[in-house]
Amino acid sequence: MTLTELYQQRAKDFKQRATALQERYEKFGFVRLASFIIGIALLIFLFSMNPAIATIAIFVFLAAFYRLVLWHQQLLHEKQIEEALALINQEELAFMQDDFQSFTDGKEFIDPAHPNSIDMDIFGPYSFFQYANRTTTSMGKKRLAEYLTTVADKPEILARQEAIAELQDQLEWRQKFRAHGMSTEDAPEHLEQLKSWLAQPDFIQSNSMYKAGLIIAPILAIIGLFVWIFYWPWYFAMVFFLPAFYLLRTTLDQVNQTHLQTTNAGETLAYYAYLIEHLEDKHFQSDKLQSLSSALDTDAKKASARLKRLSYIIHQLNLRNNPFVIILNIFALWDLQWVLRLEKWKSEQRDDLPQWFAALAEFEALLSFATVYYNRPDWVFPEITEQSLFDATSLGHPLISPKERVPNDIQIPTAGHIKLVTGSNMAGKSTFLRTVGLNMVLAMAGAPVCAKKLSLPILELYSSMRTQDALHESTSSFYAELKRLKIIIEAVEEKPNIFFLMDEILKGTNSNDRHTGSKALITQLIKSKGSGIIATHDLELGAMAESADGAIENLCIEVAVENGKLIFDYKLKPGVSQSFNATLLMREMGIRV
Repeated sequence: MTLTELYQQRAKDFKQRATALQERYEKFGFVRLASFIIGIALLIFLFSMNPAIATIAIFVFLAAFYRLVLWHQQLLHEKQIEEALALINQEELAFMQDDFQSFTDGKEFIDPAHPNSIDMDIFGPYSFFQYANRTTTSMGKKRLAEYLTTVADKPEILARQEAIAELQDQLEWRQKFRAHGMSTEDAPEHLEQLKSWLAQPDFIQSNSMYKAGLIIAPILAIIGLFVWIFYWPWYFAMVFFLPAFYLLRTTLDQVNQTHLQTTNAGETLAYYAYLIEHLEDKHFQSDKLQSLSSALDTDAKKASARLKRLSYIIHQLNLRNNPFVIILNIFALWDLQWVLRLEKWKSEQRDDLPQWFAALAEFEALLSFATVYYNRPDWVFPEITEQSLFDATSLGHPLISPKERVPNDIQIPTAGHIKLVTGSNMAGKSTFLRTVGLNMVLAMAGAPVCAKKLSLPILELYSSMRTQDALHESTSSFYAELKRLKIIIEAVEEKPNIFFLMDEILKGTNSNDRHTGSKALITQLIKSKGSGIIATHDLELGAMAESADGAIENLCIEVAVENGKLIFDYKLKPGVSQSFNATLLMREMGIRV
């Protein structure tokens, strides 16, 4: 069975299960309603016969009906999981057919100042983030973005490779994990508010008067109620309520602040608990996954149970929005009781919560890469070496359909060497640069790459390919390119292991200036031991290889013309391009040349 057939079958099976569960859920709803009506009728009958027995029966009925409600809710949850699994497999089926637009594209992470993410199509529509993203939480998305925009060290890269390889074939477990998170609706600002609350000092636990008041004030309020009903006028009884009013008034601002910082996290934490519970039930072999798993098991009680407890406390504090809670505040100091529980939870788990969040985010990033690896089993993990050489066999662009992708072999010394790539318009020079660059980004993230074989050292990628006007800075595209080139030159001169990709440098000036400036730039980069690839239409730059003592090599991508038609093979060849196609393309557009 092919992967396409597998996803088709799974989508069909899960949809059928979801339909069956929906039918059971609806039938159970009728049973629940009938049970409630029959139960009430029986209680009324029992009260007419024997009130004592009826009183006991009330508790039995409430316990039984509560259990019935839980079963009904569990059916709904199971149905939602089956629906999510059906959707997940439909999305993966579309992915296998080169449609990955259903996944979020991470456009919020677009950063024009980043050394390479704009040029390598890391974020935005039709980006690699969208191609790989299988995260369901905001912090998981952020962690995946960090994977794709930062260079990991060699031990971390190897650890990620081992973890992704272990998760690759765990299809059922991976999809079940994602299904649990499909209903998650979290926002980064809510998590930031929760983190701010963790950093805030306690105001009830640290105040002995408040703690004593939580015991004494409710007792006095109840006494005041009895006094009011049976003995004194209400204005005398009000004296007994003054301690509760005083405590509520003096702590109002602090309670409001705590509520503001935690109120939006209740639902989110409940969803996180489901995800973490799914992680807790799994035993892993790789060191990284074991380390992440151990971060969720800080003591005898599981992280998921503690998160559910925190979610429950927040839900109880949120009841303060109900106008009837004023009664609970007067007689039980409801707000302060639940704030105290929040503070106790915080004092026990203050250091653990960020650790749980970090582990969950890391799992999501690794699961995303593992899913890509499962869908693209012909990809490989690169070998990270100490040798100054980028050596690739059948290197292809990850975002191009396997049916249309044209791979190339390439060897590039990564210390003081430049490949000059020439070719006609539309020959594939820019795509080749992005092929090298995107695979380098994946290698440095610990992910599999689109190649039969790849070995390379730790490299930091800088690119200059898509420079644009910046109207808010009154900056032309040419000046923007010069600023970008300056950043690359400084990086090459200041840091080791810099690799650059440049496409049509100095294209905003005349041909003489462009040629002179390009020669100067290449000479300076070689002198600074810089390495990379430069794509250009300036064929005269190819002459620099003759006197560069091997530091410059000419490569080209040619275009053939057969019967007046352009034939593109997108294959890399040695030498300077000898083909031209601009006039032919212009004729095809109706321009008389």
